[in-house]
Amino acid sequence: MKTQLIKKIQDHQAVIGILGLGYVGLPLALRFSEAGFAVLGFDIAPSKIEHLNAGRSYIKHISDDRVRTACQTGRFEATLNFTRAQEPDVLILCVPTPLGKHREPDMSYVTKTVENIVPNMRPGQTVVLESTTYPGTTEEEIRPKLEAQGFEVGADVFLVYSPEREDPGNPNFSTQTIPKVVGGSTEACLDVAVELYSQIIDKVVPVSSTQAAEMTKLLENIYRAVNISLVNELKIVTDRMGLNIWEIIEAASTKPFGFHAFYPGPGLGGHCIPIDPFYLTWKASEYDMHTRFIELAGEVNTAMPKWVISKVTEALNQGCKSLKGANILILGLAYKKNVNDTRESPAVKLLDLLSNAGAVVSYSDPYVPTFPKMRHYSFELQSVELTANTLKTTDCVLIATDHDDFDYGFIQQHSPLIVDTRGRYRNNFDNVVLA
Repeated sequence: MKTQLIKKIQDHQAVIGILGLGYVGLPLALRFSEAGFAVLGFDIAPSKIEHLNAGRSYIKHISDDRVRTACQTGRFEATLNFTRAQEPDVLILCVPTPLGKHREPDMSYVTKTVENIVPNMRPGQTVVLESTTYPGTTEEEIRPKLEAQGFEVGADVFLVYSPEREDPGNPNFSTQTIPKVVGGSTEACLDVAVELYSQIIDKVVPVSSTQAAEMTKLLENIYRAVNISLVNELKIVTDRMGLNIWEIIEAASTKPFGFHAFYPGPGLGGHCIPIDPFYLTWKASEYDMHTRFIELAGEVNTAMPKWVISKVTEALNQGCKSLKGANILILGLAYKKNVNDTRESPAVKLLDLLSNAGAVVSYSDPYVPTFPKMRHYSFELQSVELTANTLKTTDCVLIATDHDDFDYGFIQQHSPLIVDTRGRYRNNFDNVVLA
């Protein structure tokens, strides 16, 4: 089985199935298509399927041209029909892995997807999990389901974990150029994985097991979460001291060794950094380990939106205005600049906190024209245009996400008060407060 599958991969005759066509799955599907593979994409959202099969992208940093070309060449098709899981030679899961109410891993998307495809699978297929998760997920959640269907992993079918490393909106790295870590359930599984990803990725990094690959992804994101929490805490300290944290980070960055710059913000956002550390915290409890460092970092980052609100309140008070009834315009709803992804965005948390405090809230984001459907938040809001009149009639402009599309000189010129959480204004302005 392994030899035949590897030969199909090498000849680009293997059909690739991508389950979940979001910010991870869609770029991966297009990369396989562009490398000459036939790709069948699966998703549960009819609107996504309709957009993609019509050659339209719904993700800002992925152009319509890429999707249209993939469709026109006949190498990409999207479907809602999971019974077609028997058609691909490789099935790659790129589904969400959120946290539950008590910060426990929510594996329902992974388990439901596996349960949907396993009855339709056949010998000779490979299953790859790319979703971020805790060490042991591939072996504990997926392998037993394959074996219960009568498959022998490493002989009849092949099981792999390879963590996604997408950075949406980053022009310096693409799916092809970001090195790919892969771990196999058996040695034969790893052989298939290395051959598969070598067709589309410049550098493939094999590790000893699926657990090692799962832990690699968590280490990457915990490293970022902890360091971001450090600079967020230092931001509060330097604010009390009357110092500018962005100036200090720039100065420290001139050291050519031993320092890597991280930047503060209004909190953590996206599908990785606010979530992934708690996957390890949860798993570590099985080993009687209390991950105090990780949990402390989570507390610091989670508290940042409330600290920003306190800075907004203080800034309004200086002008003899209260937060209740104040017109607050939030700039940027996405979780980071130059993307349209609002998952776990601290801007949304800020909007909610301000609204609950009695402020009259609005937002402007060129990439998010209408407030999206979200699990925990619901606002009937649309992005407002940044005109001179709009800015002059607000009591406070709160920069939550610093899209490059914003004209910061124009905003500073026409706004009575700006609270800047991203350090866009490095010079001293009477109407700008850093937060």
